[in-house]
Amino acid sequence: MRIAILAHEQFPGRAKTALGVLRYGDHEVTAVLDRDRAGERVSDHVPDVQDAPIVGSMDDVGAVDALLIGIAPIGGGFDESWRSDVRAALERGCDVVAGLHYFLADDDEFARLADEHGCELRDVRRPPDDLTVADGVAREVDAEVILTVGTDCSVGKMTTTMELAAAARERGHDAAVVPTGQTGIMVEGWGNPVDRVVSDFTAGAVEEMIVEKGDDHDYLFVEGQGSIVHPAYSAVTCGILHGAMPDRMVLCHRAGRERIHGYEEFRLPALPTYVDLYESLAAPVHEGTVVAGALNTMDVAGDDAAREAVAEFGDALDAPAADLVRFDPDAVLEAVL
Repeated sequence: MRIAILAHEQFPGRAKTALGVLRYGDHEVTAVLDRDRAGERVSDHVPDVQDAPIVGSMDDVGAVDALLIGIAPIGGGFDESWRSDVRAALERGCDVVAGLHYFLADDDEFARLADEHGCELRDVRRPPDDLTVADGVAREVDAEVILTVGTDCSVGKMTTTMELAAAARERGHDAAVVPTGQTGIMVEGWGNPVDRVVSDFTAGAVEEMIVEKGDDHDYLFVEGQGSIVHPAYSAVTCGILHGAMPDRMVLCHRAGRERIHGYEEFRLPALPTYVDLYESLAAPVHEGTVVAGALNTMDVAGDDAAREAVAEFGDALDAPAADLVRFDPDAVLEAVL
């Protein structure tokens, strides 16, 4: 399927859904929409993902099957400056895929246009209607469950999940990804968007996926969300932790991050604090341990400086660490397997 990705004024640094689809999706991306970078290319900014031209609007996009909203802003709202591009896509007969808390299918104009032109509005953050509370049985599946946890949001949990699962498969292991957020769901084609689920059902939504896949694979890599210290998203983090009942965890961090993204009045705790927090919170339902760290060094210039940052991160955790995109993942993979 040929797609265009909308990432206005946010590519690449604040368009993590766009980057995730470019890196891990199996669609042909024909263009990225960013009015601030029109005329440039994806490879001008991110060299290790699928390349595509960056254009100003849907008027500059060739034949595509779908438009994907590649931005997930804090709060998941819809920016009205995107409306003309969504409207143009629907009028051309393209499906529109979004991972927002604002559901496009509930927008009267978009619903009318989709009906008139035979298009589909896919709101991947709309949870199933049949979710319920957890039964506390995720620890009983045959698979080993590995969960990515974070020091903050937007530090690389989805990327770490995807990279570790791919590396495990390359070694011949039967590994599956359990997606819990909009980007993972778009890439994998299934999953429960846990940050949209009723709070009582969050652990159950994760457990449901673990039980569905847990006896069919040797390893399940569960995509984490948020952070246990995040003033807005900690409830989602705890729900995933207790619903997944992981055997092992990988702590993800972004090099240089000292304050919580979007809530800069809150400082991040010392790195070893996270190990104690996640392990002690997991222990009442299932003993899970933080066995490795994944450091996002995209803001670090030069491989030597990045290696030094990784080494310092590993020392702080007293565990193997790596940037799984930039460097070899073997040390971290050995720890989780």
